[in-house]
Amino acid sequence: MPTKVPGAEDFVPDTHDLSVLADASQACRGCELYADATQSVFGQGSAAATVMLIGEQPGDQEDKAGAPFVGPAGRLLDKALEAAGIDRGSVYVTNAVKHFKFTLPERGKRRIHKTPSRTEVVACRPWLMAELDAVRPDVVVLLGATAAKALMGNDFRLTAHRGEVLSLPTTDLDLDLDPRVVATVHPSSVLRGPPENREQALEALTDDLRVAARLMGDS
Repeated sequence: MPTKVPGAEDFVPDTHDLSVLADASQACRGCELYADATQSVFGQGSAAATVMLIGEQPGDQEDKAGAPFVGPAGRLLDKALEAAGIDRGSVYVTNAVKHFKFTLPERGKRRIHKTPSRTEVVACRPWLMAELDAVRPDVVVLLGATAAKALMGNDFRLTAHRGEVLSLPTTDLDLDLDPRVVATVHPSSVLRGPPENREQALEALTDDLRVAARLMGDS
C-alpha cells in the first residue's frame, strides 16, 4: 500500500471563517516545518478584500510576531503598495507556506531563510486554497517564484510573465473562482539586490503593483 503524502488537508476545517482557519493552522502537522518554527503565520486582512497578496513564507520576524510581512521585506512592500495607490489595510496578505523554514550557521544564532521545497509548498497548499475560498478576491498578486509556482504550476516562469494579467490554471486547483492574477518579484529580492540598483528594482515592483491597482479599479 503506498505511503500517504503528507499534507495539510487533514488539519484544515471546513469553514470560511478566517479566524477559525488561523487558529486551526497552529495545530498543523502537514509537513515537518512546524517542528522548528515558533508558530504558524496565517494570513491577515479583511475577508471582504478584493486583492490578495501571496508571498513565499514567513521570515524570522514574522515567525516571532505571528503576522505576515512585518519585517524588512514587509516595510518595503508597504512602500511599494503606497506608491502604487493600494492601501495595505484594504488587502489580504498571506504566504504560500505558513511556517518559517531556516538553517542555522555553524557560528551564531541568526536563523537564515531557506527556500521551501516543492513538497512543502504542495503540502501547505490546502491552507492557501482555504484562504482563497474564504476571501474570494478579484485580484491575486503573486510575490516571487515560490508563490507563483504554488498556484500557476511548477513550470511557470516568473521572468517570462511578470506584470502580465493572468488567470489561474483550470487544472490542479480545486477552486470555484477566477481572479485576475499578477505575478511579480518578492520584496526581499529588492533588498538582496545591489544597493545601486535598489531604487530601480523597487520602481519595477511598484509598476507591477500598479497593474493590480488598475484591476482593482475595474472590479
